[in-house]
Amino acid sequence: MAITPLMPVYPRSPVRPVRGEGVYLYGEQGERYLDFAAGIAVNILGHGHPHLTKAIQDQAATLMHVSNLYGSPQGEAFAKRLTDLTFADTVFFTNSGVEAVECAIKTARKYHHSKGNPHKHDLISFSNAFHGRTMAAISATDQAKMIDGFAPLLRGFKVREFNDLDAALEAIDENTAGFLVEPIQGEGGIRPGTHEFLSGLRAACDEHDLMLVFDEVQCGVARSGQLYAYQHYNVVPDIMASAKGIGGGFPMGACLATEKAAAGMVIGTHGSTYGGNPLAMAAGQAVFDIVANEEFLSEVRQKGERLRSALEQMIPNHDHLFDSVRGVGLMLGVKMKSDSRAFVNYLRTKGLLTVAAGDNVMRILPPLTIEEEHIRAFVEMLSAAAAEYEAPAQAA
Repeated sequence: MAITPLMPVYPRSPVRPVRGEGVYLYGEQGERYLDFAAGIAVNILGHGHPHLTKAIQDQAATLMHVSNLYGSPQGEAFAKRLTDLTFADTVFFTNSGVEAVECAIKTARKYHHSKGNPHKHDLISFSNAFHGRTMAAISATDQAKMIDGFAPLLRGFKVREFNDLDAALEAIDENTAGFLVEPIQGEGGIRPGTHEFLSGLRAACDEHDLMLVFDEVQCGVARSGQLYAYQHYNVVPDIMASAKGIGGGFPMGACLATEKAAAGMVIGTHGSTYGGNPLAMAAGQAVFDIVANEEFLSEVRQKGERLRSALEQMIPNHDHLFDSVRGVGLMLGVKMKSDSRAFVNYLRTKGLLTVAAGDNVMRILPPLTIEEEHIRAFVEMLSAAAAEYEAPAQAA
């Protein structure tokens, strides 16, 4: 057979981790990597965090899965914690970020259907967005790399320019159900929404009785220095998708909604075999034990500022390669003057892990538990690699 046992949909790098400890990953031959990718913003407590590890071990030895046919004291407890800490009144637990986005889309559409307006089913989404890889999620973006080969896309989405409030408002018509937006775009190149843009979407939703749906899969769970990024803007969504960091490495997600927004989500309208299983709930509770307090969040903001400042001081030494720093908290991106993916691949050969993104941006998404020594090591390693790097020639 020519095909590999693992379906070849990823261009997998030579980095082959077998063990993690704190902010470091170790390969098959013992090679060490400073991990400022964190599983693409997932391992927010680093690798092998003792509190998270113990919670998973204890729960695995007690009860892992029973299905949603039965009452869930574990799910009820974590849902209550989330609603106490956020705008939401109710939560549906999923196994991934894209499942949380799917639930959010369904919740927004069902809201209007329950009010006798089934024609209000279109969501306005935005350029360079990434909402996941299901058919609905790719239908909500304009990125050719995710769309090509999967036609016909699902109807019910209009894509407009991110941060262009006028374009978003002009797209509203009698079929509009709401807006689907990342308050801080991740895959699209670490692009924060402006306050004017996000508050304008909120105002339009209030005026037209539309649903404001935030995709905080990447920017949520303390990554931005607030528990959720909407709290930076003081712009409250009706529905929000959360995942990645919520389980600290254990696969899980959540769709959060207000009571009003969830009016149509009644018995039989949605479900999941694994979603909200006791093992996932234990992981989520353990993560929130660590991150859901102002002391931790303040430290994330401070570390983010120190890392940003160190990067901005380094850039003039390599201004042929780097342009600027963008982002919030420990969700940072370095805009490059050449192909960011090639540079990210090169950094891996130097023991440094980052993540490429759109707009030639290198994403820097370390565990939120990094210390000052890790920030210094990262910037020193990055600067040394940049000094040796020869960017590939640009195509004519």
